[in-house]
This record gives sequence, structure tokens and C-alpha cells, in this order.
Amino acid sequence: MSITPFQVSVPDSAIEALKKRLSNSSFPEQLEGPDVWDLGSPLAEVQRLVKYWKDEFDWRKAEASINEMPQFKTTIDVEGFGGPGSFLEVKKLLPLLSGKDGHPAFHVVAPSLPNFGFSDGISKSDFCMPQYAEAFHKLMLRLGYTEYVTQAGDWGFSVTRALALLYPTHCRASHLNLILSNPPSLSRTPITYLRHLLTPYTKKERDGLARTAWFDDTNYAYNLLHSTKPQTISYALADSPLALLSWILEKLHLWTDAYPWTPDEILTWISIYYFSTAGPAASVRIYYQGTHQKSVTTSALRRWIPGVKLGLAYFPREISNLPRAWGRTLGEVVWESEHESGGHFAAWERPEAIAEDLRGMFGKGGPCFGIVEGRDGYEAK
Repeated sequence: MSITPFQVSVPDSAIEALKKRLSNSSFPEQLEGPDVWDLGSPLAEVQRLVKYWKDEFDWRKAEASINEMPQFKTTIDVEGFGGPGSFLEVKKLLPLLSGKDGHPAFHVVAPSLPNFGFSDGISKSDFCMPQYAEAFHKLMLRLGYTEYVTQAGDWGFSVTRALALLYPTHCRASHLNLILSNPPSLSRTPITYLRHLLTPYTKKERDGLARTAWFDDTNYAYNLLHSTKPQTISYALADSPLALLSWILEKLHLWTDAYPWTPDEILTWISIYYFSTAGPAASVRIYYQGTHQKSVTTSALRRWIPGVKLGLAYFPREISNLPRAWGRTLGEVVWESEHESGGHFAAWERPEAIAEDLRGMFGKGGPCFGIVEGRDGYEAK
């Protein structure tokens, strides 16, 4: 299968249809409370953004900015399935990983998951983490990379862990900024377990556990709905840009570390969902697929995986912020970093922090320097 250049080009008719739907929006009343964000996306903020989206937001400008990045599509056959890919959120990282000022240069491949962005849609419920991993692995082979390293957060955690589990001789190392793991156990990680027993948690680790508990107690409803009844919320997301905006907005606000989102940033992100190839509701399918898989379970991805070195980055406002000993149950951890600020969207909020980690982990003197044979990030002398 060929790899062909791709540019985002949303039809004028789709933009006009969006504005018409926004013009016909109906807004609910809102309960009063000390912190309106505790109730979800606040009415006044949603109304402000709907007006801006309808009257001022320039999708063509956002589209041109996206198209400044080289994008491609290809079809990957995965057990009868296929889908192309694109990327966006890596944009701030790209100039930081180009090898300037003596730092290593990276070849960055940022694939869009099926059902996200401008990748094709997958409606089969049995397309799960093994298939996502297989698609990305075959993509890397098609691009000529028989060995590679990964960097991931959010659903990328599960995909990159599946890559490590299924293709450990190809996926040589992973850097993660979302860490999902369990406390050390005597049977699985005895040395880490004993150290964990004898070492009290630091203040940052206690604060991280409190942040994790806050998320699980007050912000997890969306995940349960996506994971159990994805079709129900899909009607609202597919039919109403207002519903899509309010559904995503609270995550952008509550999951970040006071990141100063501009209206254009928010609406660019949400417009990509709205104009996505598979439709604005398709992105919820991965929750059901990921929690109903049988061959590679969620628990398997959160246990020790041998043979693939790990770097773990901890950001204080990440939605899962676990003690360091818990992270060390995932595999051979060779790099750990604690950052003073940042949240769930670390590559967007703190791109320089992610880049600093990758330079330290894979650059000269780092624990993974030269881990990909023949590609160490520096020009041959």
C-alpha cells in the first residue's frame, strides 16, 4: 500500500452547516454553586464559546496551521480492518526535537488513532488494543523503521504498552506521561514491593494520590458511560456541536494545570472532533473496545512487561498521579522525572518538559542512547 500526502480540507458546506446548528442552540439552566466547574462546563463559558465559534472562529486559519505540518495517509490491513492516519497535538514538540544546539534529532511519526481526527472509522467492537498496536507497528515497518521508540499519554499509554507487549524486539523503549499501574505486589515485583513497604510516600506522591482520588470520585462519569453505553452519548455528540463542545470543554479545563486556553485553541481541538472523518461521536468507541478486549486485557497492560525500557514523567495535575514505586511495576524504568507544573495534556501544556525528557533519555549519556540500531539522533562524524 502506498503512503500519500494528505491535507485537511473541510468543505464550505460543512462549515456553514456547523454555523447553522450553532445558531439553533438551546441552552439549559444551571444550578448555583460555589464553583460552577464542579457541575460541569459552565453555562456562561459555553455560551461565550458558542458565539465565538459561530461568529469569529476562523477554521480556515486553523486548517492552514494544521497543514503546515507534513501529513500523510495510508491503509493498514489489520485482521481484515484498515485505516489511514494524521496528527495534530505533536505540533509544539516538533521544533524541539529537530536536533538543534547539540541535542539529538528525532524522526517523529504521530499517527492519529482510527476513529480520531482524519483517520478512517472503525465500528467493529472487537477492534481493540492488539489491533491498534498492530496498525501502528505495521505503519512503522512500512515507513522503514524496524526498531523504534514511543512517547505517549492518554490512550497512547495503552497502545504503546500493547506495542511493548506484542512487539518487544521492535518497540525498544517507551516514554510515558500518563502512568497507569498498581501497587507493588510480593508475587510479581518482590524487590519493589519490599522497598515500597519500607519507604514512606513523599509529599508530592501524597498530593498525587489525592489528585487521583479527586479524579476518580468526581470526574470519572464520562469514562463509565463511554465504556458501557457508548452509543447513548453518541447521539448527542453526533447531532449537536453544543453537546460536543460542553462534553470536551470541562476536560480541557479540569485536567490541565491552569493552562491558559485561548478560544481559538479550544475550538480548533473541538472542530477537529466535529469535522473528523468518522464523525464526532466515533472517538468514544475506544473506551468500550479497550475495556471489553479479551486477548490483551487492561490489567495486562498495567503489569510488568519485560524487554522494553521505560521513562516515566510525572506532572502534578495529571489525572492519574501515582507513587513512583507503583510506576516501577510496569517494567525496567531507566528514566524518571518530576515536573513542577503540567497536567494531562503535557505535550501541549509543557512541550519543553517532554522534549527535555526525551533528550535526556535518548541523548548522549542517557540510559537509552543508541537503543535503536544505527539511529542515535546525531550526524555521523
